[in-house]
Amino acid sequence: MSGIAIWITGLPGSGKSTVADAFKEGHPEFLVLRMDEMRKVVTPAPSYSDAERELLYRSLVFLAKKLSEAGHDVVIDATGNIRRWRKLARELIPGFIEVYLKCGLETCRAREAQRLNTHGAPKDIYAKGEQGAPVPGVNAPYEEPLSPELAIDVERTTAGDAADEIGRFLKKKKNCSG
Repeated sequence: MSGIAIWITGLPGSGKSTVADAFKEGHPEFLVLRMDEMRKVVTPAPSYSDAERELLYRSLVFLAKKLSEAGHDVVIDATGNIRRWRKLARELIPGFIEVYLKCGLETCRAREAQRLNTHGAPKDIYAKGEQGAPVPGVNAPYEEPLSPELAIDVERTTAGDAADEIGRFLKKKKNCSG
């Protein structure tokens, strides 16, 4: 009775949290695990070092695995800029689904600069990146998924439509396996 774990990945500002919220609205049984919320508890004064990110992402995968094993469906709302973290989730969680929100860096920068609700993310991420802070897509790598179950161009798709697309994918997957 394992649950599903959907990892919504993309650059900062691509709309991960907004899509996760829209998806949860139509699927209230899903628990949303947000890296930004976890970071505030685990590392209240984050350094964003490679070692810290490794620990946090591995912990997030572990949490999603345990919740999934308990039969809960989860959405992982996290950049997950390094493929090995998403690969680890795929290896450990039988019901793993990777959703990639494709969005150009300039669009992400513009969205991040204008957003009012950061869902717990630090403000002015890209401005901090220009000053040397490690920001995926600026001065830290963002390794795009090689074969996600779903890739959504969020420059041309609204958050609501992206959430609906994830829902249709799940329904189709359920119909094929059940």
